[in-house]
Amino acid sequence: MARKTTNAEKPTPRKTNSTRAKSANIKPKKSGFRVDTLFTVVILAALITFVIYLNREKKTTEAEATPASEIAFVFSEEDGTPTSFEVKPAEGETVKVARDEKNAWALELPIKTEADQGASEAAASQISSLLVVSPVDADPSIFGLDAPAFIITIGFDNGKSHVLEIGDSTPTNSGYYVRLDKQKMLIVDLYGIDSLLQLASAPPYLNTPTPSPLPPTETPAPSTGAESTPIVTVTPTP
Repeated sequence: MARKTTNAEKPTPRKTNSTRAKSANIKPKKSGFRVDTLFTVVILAALITFVIYLNREKKTTEAEATPASEIAFVFSEEDGTPTSFEVKPAEGETVKVARDEKNAWALELPIKTEADQGASEAAASQISSLLVVSPVDADPSIFGLDAPAFIITIGFDNGKSHVLEIGDSTPTNSGYYVRLDKQKMLIVDLYGIDSLLQLASAPPYLNTPTPSPLPPTETPAPSTGAESTPIVTVTPTP
């Protein structure tokens, strides 16, 4: 009777040349991004780029919508409302318009008379809206302010007054060189100043004054010549 063998150790198979060849052909996995990870990174980069683009477009739009400098006026709201204005040219008559006791505009110079309310109010509104083109820091004499062509004196309802000296116009004819209260030099919008300077040549009369007639002159009577002609007496000779 044959003896059974238990727990017998199985012999370890020997590696043949073909098994060794298969083991040599197995390559280890390379480390790196997976396809889905790479796709996520690309999408994220695209979103970041798009957000940066939108921010730049927003800043550009805001820069274009916002003016480079704020609009500035010669007189502010603190100065109040004009109640009188006087235009004095270097040559010619001074024109002054002011509100009277009834709060109506009236001419005081060159003569006292009623004023055109619409034209006077338009001039007062123009004073309040005089635009500053730019400040100037230079010798006033360069711009004709040592001998200004016009001097405009403006009174306000707060009791204060300001003086504008008008010099030369700018080379581009965009404004006038102006000195405010003998202190601040400015370039002021040409149209606004011109509308005020025209008052010197065309005061806002309600009715254009009629020149007074000249007094009559006496016409000398024609001479008969009797008084001027001497009488000659002829004495006959004997």
